[in-house]
Amino acid sequence: MKKAVKITAIVLASLIGLFILIVVGYVIYVAAQYYRIDDNTALDVCGTVNEKVSYDTDYTLTTYNLGFGSYSPEYSFFMDTGVMNDGKKVAGKYAKGMNKDDVRKNINGQISLAKEKKSDFYFFQEVDEKADRSYKINMREEMTDALLNYCSTYALNFHTANLIYPFSDPIGKSVSGILTLSRYRIESSVRRSFPITSSFPDKFFDLDRCFSLNYIPIEGSENYLTLLNLHMSAYDEGGKIRAKQLEMLNGTLASEYAKGNYVIAGGDFNHCLIADDFDSDEQALNYFESKQQVPDWVKNSILHESEIAEGFKIVAPKNAATCRGADIPYEKDVNYSTVIDGFIVSDNIEVVKFETIDTEYAYSDHNPVTVQFKLKTI
Repeated sequence: MKKAVKITAIVLASLIGLFILIVVGYVIYVAAQYYRIDDNTALDVCGTVNEKVSYDTDYTLTTYNLGFGSYSPEYSFFMDTGVMNDGKKVAGKYAKGMNKDDVRKNINGQISLAKEKKSDFYFFQEVDEKADRSYKINMREEMTDALLNYCSTYALNFHTANLIYPFSDPIGKSVSGILTLSRYRIESSVRRSFPITSSFPDKFFDLDRCFSLNYIPIEGSENYLTLLNLHMSAYDEGGKIRAKQLEMLNGTLASEYAKGNYVIAGGDFNHCLIADDFDSDEQALNYFESKQQVPDWVKNSILHESEIAEGFKIVAPKNAATCRGADIPYEKDVNYSTVIDGFIVSDNIEVVKFETIDTEYAYSDHNPVTVQFKLKTI
């Protein structure tokens, strides 16, 4: 009897020791894989396009967060939580796309939308190159192959080690970025790193964020059309990181404007962008019909024009929301929705019109947003 107890104790101790060894080994692996992507990095410009932009000519720019090809209307994301108006708490389900066929359907739909729109410039976010969550479909390659006669730049936005959470549907390894396409020559492009947390252990789980600066030469001018494609942080409790990111963005906008450049920053701001159109922030946050309470993350992330660099204005549509809550599958007028995708435009650019392309979230948890603009003659 004593021998059996002793053997059992040895086996249990060995199993516990093995478990601890695996956990420690995994922590070491994640730490070894971690690094911040270098700031101020020159990006390759792919494709050969020689034409420059001109003054007093209409151009269109569309921004679209592709949601790593996974956000079908039926999809909900495991990190998203919410509260229904009756007080019921809800949470998302999936970490990866539901299956490869569904991701393929979404990517094909996104490509079709872009080809149909025929914009002069595109900003895409959450474009995976080789990620388990999107079943290793190279979204960058497929989008650039489909949109011929464009040049492109790609900035690595974040990468992760092979993450084993959530245990029911591990997200795996990710390589994802922001993709900019242009019918006009991109002379040069630079990746800038947004600030993120440096505290331990949060830094291992706070994804890199960035924006790319793309310089388009203007016919008959030494100045440039500077296009900033960006994706700012979400899941920032207290808004401290977003404040630092906004400070950096404003500094860049002011610097480019001071050079005499024509500047448009666009993408996924993860801020409510329409507050200045209402008498109160509360009205803006509740503008679109919903059966959910306003999420905390957006309550603390409202961007006013007074907060951005002098000489710039916010351009954000209200004809339809640009982003839905992904804590539950999509159902019209049920999910919380607001406008977090749009543009910040310098005052030497005339905005002709802008709108949300209402897809009913057919292929992403975001809708595309388009602005038509022209460069003012000095």
